[in-house]
Amino acid sequence: MDIDINTLRGLATVFCMLAFLGIVLWAYSDRKRKDFDEAANLPFQDEGLKSGSNKNNKKEEAPNV
Repeated sequence: MDIDINTLRGLATVFCMLAFLGIVLWAYSDRKRKDFDEAANLPFQDEGLKSGSNKNNKKEEAPNV
């Protein structure tokens, strides 16, 4: 059996399709949902700390001369 460039392209396509389907199944699996939900909320966890610290730690600006 000769393997030419078209056979390699076909095998690469099948491999990429299987890899894509594997990633999709992994991303939408119920086992990872909790981890992804926690990661999605990370930007909002520090929001209360940032707004409270800005009021107390304001630097005084020098007047423009």
